[in-house]
Amino acid sequence: MISLRIAPSTTRVERNTDPAVNERIRARTDQELARLEAADASEVDLRLDQLNREWDIERMLQVNAAALVLVGIALGVTVDRRFLILPATVLTFFAQHALQGWCPPVPLLRRLGVRTAREIERERYAIKALRGDFDRLPSATADRDRRVRAVLAAIDS
Repeated sequence: MISLRIAPSTTRVERNTDPAVNERIRARTDQELARLEAADASEVDLRLDQLNREWDIERMLQVNAAALVLVGIALGVTVDRRFLILPATVLTFFAQHALQGWCPPVPLLRRLGVRTAREIERERYAIKALRGDFDRLPSATADRDRRVRAVLAAIDS
């Protein structure tokens, strides 16, 4: 019986990345957090805005795969049918990435510092914690609905 190695969704890319690359990405985030700890509010807001716009590795792979598939189909239709192997190969690798968290572009993108959504969110919530967004939450003894709304408001801000 064939068994697929399906990695957990939230950590599949990090698990398939060289530990030294993961550490460089983590260290860069930690340095940014240390810088922001002493920054004024406008710098913190600017960084949060940058994080909202940052493309994670999934988005990069989706855009690149779509572009290569379209190019392969166009070349296959207009130049030579053998070009159709390009979209077939790209989609095979894309499926491999969805299941395992690895495909040929991943090591290059990771070395270039492209982060996962989880890594971006780690920085976002650390900044929010430094800014004090979670300091104003009602105590655990408060009305549960009020506390949940306050938690979600702090996350969404």
